[in-house]
Amino acid sequence: MTIEIALVLGIALVAVLLFATEKLRIDAVALLVLSGLAILALVNPEQALSGFSNQATITVAAMFVLAAGLQNSGALSGIGRLLSQARSPFLFLLTLFGVLAVVAPFVNNTAVVAVFMPIVMTATASIGMSASKALIPLSYVSQMAGVCTLVGTSTNLLVNAMAKDLGHPGFTMFEFTPLGVICFFAGCFYLLTLGRWLLPRTRATELVEHYELGKYITELRVMPDSSLIGSSVGEAKLGEEFGVYVLELIRGDEKVWSPRSQVLEEGDVLIARGDWSKLDELKNRTGLEINSEFQLRQRTLEEGTQQVLTEVMIAPRSRLIGGSLGVLDRRWQHNATVLAVHRRGEVLRKQLKEVRLNVGDVLLMLMPESEMPALRQDANVIVLSQRDHDRPMGWRAPFALITMIMVIAISAIGWAPIAITALVGAVAMTLAGCLDADEVYDAIDWRIIILLAGLLPLGVAMSQSGAAEFVVANTLGLVSDFGPLVVLAVLYLMALLLTEFMSNAAAAVILTPIGMSTAKLMGVDPTPFLIAVTFAASTSFATPVGYQTNTMVYSAGGYRFVDFIKVGLPLNLIFWVLGVIFIPIFWPF
Repeated sequence: MTIEIALVLGIALVAVLLFATEKLRIDAVALLVLSGLAILALVNPEQALSGFSNQATITVAAMFVLAAGLQNSGALSGIGRLLSQARSPFLFLLTLFGVLAVVAPFVNNTAVVAVFMPIVMTATASIGMSASKALIPLSYVSQMAGVCTLVGTSTNLLVNAMAKDLGHPGFTMFEFTPLGVICFFAGCFYLLTLGRWLLPRTRATELVEHYELGKYITELRVMPDSSLIGSSVGEAKLGEEFGVYVLELIRGDEKVWSPRSQVLEEGDVLIARGDWSKLDELKNRTGLEINSEFQLRQRTLEEGTQQVLTEVMIAPRSRLIGGSLGVLDRRWQHNATVLAVHRRGEVLRKQLKEVRLNVGDVLLMLMPESEMPALRQDANVIVLSQRDHDRPMGWRAPFALITMIMVIAISAIGWAPIAITALVGAVAMTLAGCLDADEVYDAIDWRIIILLAGLLPLGVAMSQSGAAEFVVANTLGLVSDFGPLVVLAVLYLMALLLTEFMSNAAAAVILTPIGMSTAKLMGVDPTPFLIAVTFAASTSFATPVGYQTNTMVYSAGGYRFVDFIKVGLPLNLIFWVLGVIFIPIFWPF
């Protein structure tokens, strides 16, 4: 092992640990990787900055804009009505899968899930179906359909770009389609049969649009006329009677973490957890009020203003990520009061103004009904529990559809690279008014762009330093005597496991040069190994953290971590078996 190999592998290992532990944002990790490679002269300045001008980076950014143009123009507005016409849960899922099969191969699947989540939640409520039976399938099927084309996921584009840099001719628009279609139908059959019964069923409530609101954290202040004054938290039996649990009591500057024996006084603030309907009942019956410090802005509401209760989820590309509710007023443009916060997999024990928002957090808000249209247009959040109004179609809807079709068709027949056609399409949609110029920047998930640009030099460093060959010799090389099929199976499994616990883009960057080096070692075509990396890194089913779409539905569906393992692990195994069988058939060694 040379010192260059040791340094590259050390940087890669640190990156894997940071991605897996989520101690830093993914884009920050990518920039640290880029900086480390450049400072240690493991790549030259041109190679270090090449990711920012790479076709994959440009294409992904343009595809985000195209997806926003489709949404804003109203081109997808009829989907909700179509899904609501289903008369049974089975037909609903069948219709949903059919729609995703048409849309997801050509629109980034993160954007697809962001658009479809409110539609699916509204439609399931209208047919009396639990949303938890549809949201995991929404995430999974969007991934399965996205891997069918070159532009369906950013991972496909990333592997293609890296492969070209390493000497491979690259992939065509529909090169992944034969295997993608087989996996898609197999996955849909599984979700409609065994997977359907493995999915949990959460009981809906009558609140708002009959959506399951889950367990919220809020702050309740003890008012002068409260019946709880003089009683301890334990004596009040809030858990037994109301299903509300006090996590912390705040009295001035004092914080009590286990307040069961604490006698309540006027002005005490209780950080409480429970269903919102129960929290509201407790508040009304015992003389408590939502803590006034938990209002985003001081305002006087006009008398007679119709107020609505709505749920919003922090979107993957939201500017609010990492910010606390205490400073949200500086970033928030809506006249809203946040009442409670819901975060799956974690019990919040901080004062709510100190809570830093993450992707997938759900905020329960009270706001004027007149401001709901503006909230639905906000790319920072996904409105979950208010029925979206139909957008006027006009001429921009068919224009957006035709533009997207032209982008894909021109690239597919080879008249122009996808980076150019996507960029031209994004400009055309902007000039046509499908989205405003300012909305273009909001539509792009800049963390993904920085992630791609920052990690691409790592693949270059692994290849030219010999780190990829070293890893192959000490891992896949140990099973090379069993033939390329066994090596393919092991590589697919490595990619699958890495993707479940870290960024799928990072897993692809690390494993693509390893796939190329494996083919070189064995003297075979690298294409089958690259296909295996692409499919494994683009489809993550077994954890809610392995893929952004899983994280998005995790909170909205009221799922537990184990639900993803129970439903997703068999699906991962199905894809692995199908990949090992069919990849050598479509792409011989």
